[in-house]
Amino acid sequence: MTPITLTPQEEVTSKPKPVLAAVVEVKQKIKQDLRMGRAHQQGRINWITSIAMGLFHVGAVASLFFFSWTNLATFFIMYFLAINVGIGVAYHRLLTHRGFKTPKWVEYFVSICGCLALEGGPIFWVATHRVHHQFSDQEGDPHTPHDGTWWSHAGWILSGRALHSETALLGRYAPDLTRDSFHVWLSKYHYVPLVVTGLLQLALGGLLAGPGHHLIGAIGMLLWGTFLRVTIGLHATWLVNSATHLWGKRRFETKDDSRNSWWVAVLTGGEGWHNNHHAHPVSARHGLTWYEFDINYYCIWLLSKMGLAERVQVAQFDKDNPKPAGA
Repeated sequence: MTPITLTPQEEVTSKPKPVLAAVVEVKQKIKQDLRMGRAHQQGRINWITSIAMGLFHVGAVASLFFFSWTNLATFFIMYFLAINVGIGVAYHRLLTHRGFKTPKWVEYFVSICGCLALEGGPIFWVATHRVHHQFSDQEGDPHTPHDGTWWSHAGWILSGRALHSETALLGRYAPDLTRDSFHVWLSKYHYVPLVVTGLLQLALGGLLAGPGHHLIGAIGMLLWGTFLRVTIGLHATWLVNSATHLWGKRRFETKDDSRNSWWVAVLTGGEGWHNNHHAHPVSARHGLTWYEFDINYYCIWLLSKMGLAERVQVAQFDKDNPKPAGA
């Protein structure tokens, strides 16, 4: 999908000059406000985001003192829903690149799963990723390693102004989502699914615990199902931004530094085949050979077999003469 550019449209010349000047000024401000990349953050730290991330990391370490097989199972179930279904299938391949089409109720459900990853609402995530594709490894890329390895991994999310609720601004890159009232609502209240599932984990953990251990059981399940799971999921997603633009193999000669990384693909369910993705961004399948593990695509394939996904885009390439789409 070709991202929407930020070039202001020509104004009708019959407008009064003061009105014309005001409109141009507003549009220029929007353009300035949406600039991403380290050069435009002016060294500012987003303290709310930084403190929240710090608390989740503390909770992740604390979870190690509350191990149980039930908590481990909760971790994997929630990880699959958030990272594979929510981020890989919903936010990335469905909403950002429109690599396939689903009924609205399926789109809404998997989008709710995306909120469980603590990576923001759908409008924020989609707009940011479309900016990344437009300026990949160039000035304006939100998280290129050219601005530093740590910056590309986590520094970019801990710096600058939070845009999660700036629907009007982000809508310049995600107009399809801003026209949908559910995605607008979900983007504004993206923390609600995480809070609800956290409360459910507290209740379930307490109920499943043995006599006299209800509090420990409740806390343990919350720490594993939310704090540890979110922390590892965040780093897995961030590795796509950092590691797969630094290390790995390049099957396609793209205009960026994207690379294929098998171990990032394992952690993210297939998102690590990043060079494949940048060469064929609309493809719902990122692993283009039988040995390129892509569980997120298998989820889409399963939906298609159930009649819940159609128009599934799959990249076709000649392994003897690989070239990016459109080349």
